[in-house]
Amino acid sequence: MAHWKTITRRSFLVLGAAVAGGAAFAAYKITEVPANPLVPGPDGVPLNPWVIINGDGVTVIAPRAEMGQGISTTLAALVAEELDVDWEQVRVLHGPPAQAYFNAGFVDRMSNEPDFIVSQRPKAHNAILAAVPKIFSLQVTGGSTGAIGGFVQMRLAGAGAREALKAAAARRLGVAPETLRTEGGMVIGAQSFTYAELAAEAADLVPRDVALRDPSTWRYVGKAMPRLDMVAKSTGTESFGIDTWLPGMKFATVRMNPRRGGAMLGFDASAALAMPGVAQVVGLGTGIAVIADTTWTAMQAAAVVEIDWGPADYPADTAGMLVKIEAAFATAPDSRLRDDGDVEAELARGAGSGAVIEAEYRIPFLAHAAMEPLNATAWVKPDGSVEVWCGNQAPIMTRDAIAGALRIGAEKVTLHTPVMGGGFGGRTDPVPAVLAARVAAAMPGTPVKVTWSREEDMTQDYYRPAAIARMSGRIEAGRATALWGRTAAPSATRNALARLVGFAPPGADRGTVEGGFDQPYGLPNYRYDGHIADLTVPLGFWRSVGNSMNAFFLESFIDELAHAAGADPLAFRLDLMRDTHAPSAKVLETVRDMSGWDRLRRPGFGRGVAFCYSFGTPVAEVLEVQETEAGIRLTRAWIACDPGLAMDPGIIEAQMTGAMVYGLSAAVQGAITFRDQQVVEQNFPDYDGLRMHSTPAFEVAILQNNGGFGHIGGVGEPGTPPAAPALANALYDLTGIRARELPLNRQFGFAL
Repeated sequence: MAHWKTITRRSFLVLGAAVAGGAAFAAYKITEVPANPLVPGPDGVPLNPWVIINGDGVTVIAPRAEMGQGISTTLAALVAEELDVDWEQVRVLHGPPAQAYFNAGFVDRMSNEPDFIVSQRPKAHNAILAAVPKIFSLQVTGGSTGAIGGFVQMRLAGAGAREALKAAAARRLGVAPETLRTEGGMVIGAQSFTYAELAAEAADLVPRDVALRDPSTWRYVGKAMPRLDMVAKSTGTESFGIDTWLPGMKFATVRMNPRRGGAMLGFDASAALAMPGVAQVVGLGTGIAVIADTTWTAMQAAAVVEIDWGPADYPADTAGMLVKIEAAFATAPDSRLRDDGDVEAELARGAGSGAVIEAEYRIPFLAHAAMEPLNATAWVKPDGSVEVWCGNQAPIMTRDAIAGALRIGAEKVTLHTPVMGGGFGGRTDPVPAVLAARVAAAMPGTPVKVTWSREEDMTQDYYRPAAIARMSGRIEAGRATALWGRTAAPSATRNALARLVGFAPPGADRGTVEGGFDQPYGLPNYRYDGHIADLTVPLGFWRSVGNSMNAFFLESFIDELAHAAGADPLAFRLDLMRDTHAPSAKVLETVRDMSGWDRLRRPGFGRGVAFCYSFGTPVAEVLEVQETEAGIRLTRAWIACDPGLAMDPGIIEAQMTGAMVYGLSAAVQGAITFRDQQVVEQNFPDYDGLRMHSTPAFEVAILQNNGGFGHIGGVGEPGTPPAAPALANALYDLTGIRARELPLNRQFGFAL
C-alpha cells in the first residue's frame, strides 16, 4: 500500500477517469472483493475479514475503533444476527490495517446538500461515489459513520459465514444446504455440527452473494444489548493502549515545541542524562524524547532538558488571533451553500423599523481532553520491521505514516489498535504512533512505551477552531422572514487534511458552516456564508466538528428572534420547521411534551431549548437551570433524537447523554487560550469537565421516523451541538442576560 500522501492526488485522477470513462471502472471497483487480511491460526478459522470461528464461539473483527462509543458491540450484533450465535458466544477485536475495512459510511458525508433533504429521498446507487472509500482505503472511524458503514457490510459478513457453514454441513450429509438450519452456533439437520467442527471446510465455501434475513426475525438489532466491553471496563481489566506491557520494555515521554510549527533551535540534555534511570535523550527535530526505566523518571528528566524553541507563525495571543479571524469578514465568502429568496432585500425592507435584529457571537479554541493521554508503544525488530500499539482512528494512514517516518515498506509495519479512553476526533492524527516509532528506532531491539504528560497532551492537541459569527434577521407579524448567518473561522478541514494527506480538496468548505446552512428552518429568505481566516494554529476534528460552532450561533440567534417577536422559543422553532421536515418537527414536539415545556417555568428556574440536525440525526434538547446560593445549577435535561433505524437504544441513549455532557462542559468552562504563542491551559484544573454532582439528570426519547427503514443517522456526535445554545438560552430565561460568548463561566457563576 502506497503512502497516503503519494496516492491521494493519483486517486483523484483515477476517480476522474472513472467519471469520464463511464461506470464500468467504478462498478468493477465497488464489486471487487478486497483481500482477507486474516490468516488461520491455532485459535480460529477466519471465514472472511470479519468473522473468525473459534472452538467455543465466534470472534467478530470490528472495522471501527472503540473509543467508548459502543460501536464494537453494535457491529458484533449485526454479525451475530445473521450468523445465528448466542450473544454469550461473541467476542470482538479491532481489525488490522486493511482495505477490506474501508468505511462505506463516508459516502453519506460527501454531499453539500443538507442531510435533512437527503434523508427524505430514496437512496440512489452511485457506483462511482460508492467506490471512493474503497479506492482511498478509508479505514477511518469518524463522522458518526461507524454504524452507517457497517449496517450492510457486517450483516453480509455474518450471512456469508452462515451459508458457508451450512454448505460444509450439507457436503458432509449429502443434502442441499437449504434443508439445514442454524441456531446457537450450530448447523442443524439429520446430524448437527458445531460451527467449530465445520470451520476449516467452510473457509473455501463462502458464497459471493447471500440474502439477508428479514428484520422481523431480528433478535439483537433494535434492542439494548449488553456491551461487550462493559465487564472489563467496569472491573478495571480492560487493556487500553496505555496499559501495553512488554518484556524488557523501556519508557519514554516527549517535549515538543509549544509554539506549534516552530523549530527546535537547540537543547542541552546534560542535567537529564545525569539522573539515575535515564537511558537516552533523543532529538526529534521539533522536540525531544527521554527514554528511561520508568515513565515518571522520563517525565521528570524531560522537564530539566534546556530547550531553545523557535517561534511559530501565528499571533502571540488569543486577542491577536481573534483579530485575524474577524478580518476574514472583509474577504469574499468561501462558501454560500444556502441562499434562499432575497435576504438582502428583505433585511433592507425592515431597516430602521426595529424589525431587524443583529448579533455577534464568539467561541474559543477547544481541546479534545480525552481521559487517556496520548501514548504509543513501538518495538523496532532486528530485521528492521516495527510493531506498534497505538489507539488510533485511521489504521492504514497511521501504518503508512510510520513506514514513511522509518523509511521502510508498509508491509514491515504491524499496527495494533487497542480500545481508547476517549477520542472525540483527537485520535485521528498518526503523530503519537510516528513519534513512538522514531523513539524506538533509537533503541532497536527494545520495546519503548511513549506516554505524553497531560500538559504535553493539551499543548500538542489539534484544536477545534475559535470562530466569530455575525447574524442578521428580520421579524414581521411574530415570524422570522429573513436570516443571514456569517461564520468566520480558520478551516479545521483544510488544516487537518493538508497535514494528514498532503493537500485539502478544492471547493467550498462545508465544515466551517455545517450546523448553520443545513438546518430545516423554512425561512423564505435564508443565507449562510462561510469566511475562512488565515490562521495557522494546528486544528483538528472536534466532536461534531462545525456543528458545534454553528449550532451555538444559529440556535442562540433563533432564540433572540423568538423573543424579539414576542413568541415562545420552542413554538417559534416549530412554526419555522413543521412544513420543512416533519421528523425534525416531531423531535421538537417530543422534547416539548417530555419536559412539560409549557409548565416548566417557575420562580428561580430557567429553561432553554435548542435544536440541530447533524450527521443525519435531528436532536432537540431542553435544559433547566436553577439559581442557588452556591451558584447556577444545571438541574434537568431532556433529549429527543431521531436517528432513523435505532440499532441499539441503550447505546444511543448513552451517546446522547454523554455528548450533551461533553458539550455542556465546553460551554460552561472550556477554552484554550494563547500567550507568547503557547497554550495557557495545561491540565484539568484549567480545562475541566462537568463532574457528576454538577451534571443534570437526563431523560432521552429515541424516535424512528427519519427517512424510513434503512436510514441510519449518527449518534456519537449529534447530541453535542444543541448543548451550548440550550444552556445559553436557559440562562437568558433565568437572568435576562443574553450570552453571546463562550465559555459561559466568564459571565455567570456556576455551582461546580
